[in-house]
Amino acid sequence: MRRPLTLGLSLLLLAGLPIAKAYAQSQNPDDQRRQAQADEDTKKKKKEKDWKIDQAPLPNTNAAGPCPFAKALYDASRYVELKDGEETPAAVSYTGEIEHVQATCQYKGLEPIVVHLGVGFQFGKGPLAKSDHKNYRYWVAVTVRNLAVLDKQYFTIPAEFSKGSDRVVYFDRLADIVIPRAKTSVSGSNFEILVGFDVTPQMAEFNRMGKRFRANASSDPEPTPAPNSAKTASNTGTSGAQ
Repeated sequence: MRRPLTLGLSLLLLAGLPIAKAYAQSQNPDDQRRQAQADEDTKKKKKEKDWKIDQAPLPNTNAAGPCPFAKALYDASRYVELKDGEETPAAVSYTGEIEHVQATCQYKGLEPIVVHLGVGFQFGKGPLAKSDHKNYRYWVAVTVRNLAVLDKQYFTIPAEFSKGSDRVVYFDRLADIVIPRAKTSVSGSNFEILVGFDVTPQMAEFNRMGKRFRANASSDPEPTPAPNSAKTASNTGTSGAQ
């Protein structure tokens, strides 16, 4: 029966312990080191064999050509609310800045270009801010480079400032910006994706002159995903560049 057999084997193993111990004591130190190294090599080879994994086939999502160039439009890359247009830190209500724009894409053959876009923001609260909440509106435009705007869409980020903090960082992700192509020779380099705040003419001029106000905090806050991020931008509705 299984239990008596297990017990019998246990007794046999226990009986053999004095013999094994006496044999180990009879070996000199060099022999013991060589035996220990051999045992370690055997374990290592077995582990490598057990954990050897062949290269898994990955889906090929590389684009057939370059991706559209994506950047923040300089004149609209910052948002500064000033009371009565007074350009002093004491007159600031809210600020915003586009810190970086990231874009990846994929396409092949006659397929449209599908762009995945991510935008990093930093928002600030000035001395004249009346609330810990502020809606920031920004836009994304798809253009034929240096020629025409194909589509432009607006998005809103509801920024929340925690108590005692005058800055907050957000990262907004947009998926599926689809750019149709008329022929295979049309690549992503024919297009440009621009991002900017919905600014007034006065704000645009302020940015154009290189002026800026930013909240002065001791350390950068951790980035927060924008509410309802992974927004979907619709098809640009154009047949693509010719």
